[in-house]
Amino acid sequence: MIIVPEREIAGLISAEDSFEAVEAVFGAMARGDAYNFPVIREAIGHADALYGFKSGFDRAGLVLGLKSGGYWPGNADKGLTNHQSTVVLFDADTGQPHALVGGNLLTALRTAAASAVSIRHLARADARVLGMIGAGHQSAFQMRAAVRQRDFDKVVGWNLHPEMLPRLAETAEELGLPFEAVSLEELGAQADVIVTITSSFAPSLLAAHVRPGTHIACMGTDTKGKQEVEAALLARARVFADEIAQSVSIGEAQHAVAEGLIAESDITEIGKVIIGAAPGRQSAEEITLFDGTGVGLQDLAVAARAVELAQARGVAQQVEM
Repeated sequence: MIIVPEREIAGLISAEDSFEAVEAVFGAMARGDAYNFPVIREAIGHADALYGFKSGFDRAGLVLGLKSGGYWPGNADKGLTNHQSTVVLFDADTGQPHALVGGNLLTALRTAAASAVSIRHLARADARVLGMIGAGHQSAFQMRAAVRQRDFDKVVGWNLHPEMLPRLAETAEELGLPFEAVSLEELGAQADVIVTITSSFAPSLLAAHVRPGTHIACMGTDTKGKQEVEAALLARARVFADEIAQSVSIGEAQHAVAEGLIAESDITEIGKVIIGAAPGRQSAEEITLFDGTGVGLQDLAVAARAVELAQARGVAQQVEM
């Protein structure tokens, strides 16, 4: 079995590698060549942690496996990232373990890649202001991935805990962009693209905050009960998702569907846009919203790419099972 430890990931897989892997697997899902298995995600009753499994099979690429891990909110005090995960890949022909891959950085990269895919395919071409809601660990990855997709002039940001906003300011400076901390009302008034990346169970961004023509990538809601934006915003927007089943069960759409504001049939798979089977943005005034719940196939795609690169560069560890 091949082992690619966490410490090797940063030197192996780039944001562009992650983007290509995620975009390709979304397309494979839309063609019916790849599918996810039901998600298991539970509070374990210890350390306030959420723990679970995401898994799937890409029949075209013969990538089979699972990601195990979750969210430990106290990890920051221990010098660790709150999200902890490991990816296990299996040989699709035999079921034997093929690779064990550190999943922490991969999770951040694949999550950012998914929002970037949505920006490339759904945001207005003339988008100039990027809005960031959330300033946690993954926010920097989100900002870096977003600015690769449009020629942004400025970043505006909001966070429930303002003391964390320097992370956004520092990332924007790294990217050569001015940053302004603003209210949610002002963020909605300025931003052409909004990325939400929080762990909230109550909406921050309201329908009234968002102006016509905005693209919103909701990336933090991946558990029943979580919510980043007001349900009424989904009723104003054309809604897209990584996977519709997850969107309506554990994603941002769970609330809008439960309130009868939209139906499952109102949601379009982003993969269908990628392969040309469904339209993306249809006007400059349209609000588009991507519900990025995070599917197992994203993890498997970037992990498989990391294994390929590790083998090519001679940093993969081989152990006998």
